[in-house]
Amino acid sequence: MAKKRKAPAERSYARLTRHERSSIERMLDRGKGAREIARELGRSPSTVANEVARHRFVTAPRSMYGEPAPADLSGACGRLQSWPRCCNGCKHRRGYGCGRRPRVFYSARMAQAAADAELRESRRGIDETEASVAAKLSTIRSCLARGLSPQQVAALHPELGLSASTVYRWVDAGYAEMTNLDLRRKVGYKKRSRSAPRRRTAHSARRSHGEFGRLPEDVRASAWEMDTVEGRQGDSARLLTLYHRPTSFQLAIPVADGTCASALAGLGLVRDALGEDGVRRVFRLVATDNGSEFSDEAAIAALLGEREGETRLYYCDPMRPDQKGGCEKNHEELRKLLPKGRGISFDRLARADAALVMSQVNSEPRGKLGFQTPSAMLLAVFGGDARALMDAFGVQELGRDELDLTPGCVERARTERGEAPLAG
Repeated sequence: MAKKRKAPAERSYARLTRHERSSIERMLDRGKGAREIARELGRSPSTVANEVARHRFVTAPRSMYGEPAPADLSGACGRLQSWPRCCNGCKHRRGYGCGRRPRVFYSARMAQAAADAELRESRRGIDETEASVAAKLSTIRSCLARGLSPQQVAALHPELGLSASTVYRWVDAGYAEMTNLDLRRKVGYKKRSRSAPRRRTAHSARRSHGEFGRLPEDVRASAWEMDTVEGRQGDSARLLTLYHRPTSFQLAIPVADGTCASALAGLGLVRDALGEDGVRRVFRLVATDNGSEFSDEAAIAALLGEREGETRLYYCDPMRPDQKGGCEKNHEELRKLLPKGRGISFDRLARADAALVMSQVNSEPRGKLGFQTPSAMLLAVFGGDARALMDAFGVQELGRDELDLTPGCVERARTERGEAPLAG
């Protein structure tokens, strides 16, 4: 018994599939009529007729190959002006007996490609009212101008109802005159310069990174990472940075120069803020750079509250910044406000400037924290000790509308205090 096909009236509307278009091409080549093809597919005759008329392409003359057939075909072969509206099934198709132009064929492959392109084009643009789109674009522009990433825009403004990929797509499309130049990370990379390796800092074997790697993974994950950040060429002042792996919180303490004495002075401020017991509670494990500024391992260990029989301080291997990758990566956040190549002098950097930079960077929501802020996470982990540390260095928790991750943030604050710009 032949399988009963669904009548066209019983079928809900759906786009023609590639298989159905292949069937149309095959039956056209056999000289079948629109109604016969429609019965075979379970479609209406008008659907078949419109499909062939809409998606027929020129094969001759050669200069028009692949172009849609023109709407006006008066004077052309009669097959093109009424069913089948194409040369499929014509006895002259494979030979040289037909000199009529244009020659027009229905191809399932080309029809499918054209239909897919039409569908993509119909989904372009933004399906919202003009006022709604204008408000959303205004918010996005404002956030990008303050140095926020598309991920942070989406997380801080859930009322927009946009994903980070949508923000990227709108910027890339040029809506509201935005360009990829507004995305700092997308255009901010340059080839890394290579400098001569520095002299390795001597330290006890028990403080090597190999010994650090033998600690349990959960212990290593709770460590702090320590390094320094240099200013422009010729500056002596630096920033001593301490980065907490679990919370992404980073201290940035101005120190006079790159000597060990200055690094010890910066750590002394941390010790003063927390006291011996507080330092022991907070800084249980520290992985530091191998530079000469950290060469006095005994003095640093003492400031971290290390006692006899325990090891709290470990040194990374020379030329291995990846061993303290969290700290290095978070320096990019500091550089948003204190960028290289702008003539910013660290010798002019005041405690108030460092406090503002830390407040901004540690109030920046992070994807790895579920878009919570490093400040909030540090307070959740260390409670009163975290509050004492933040208060001692002037780190404040800022709201989303107070975030400004651009160099202008620091310069405006200096102007309000009546101080000279950092740059220049």
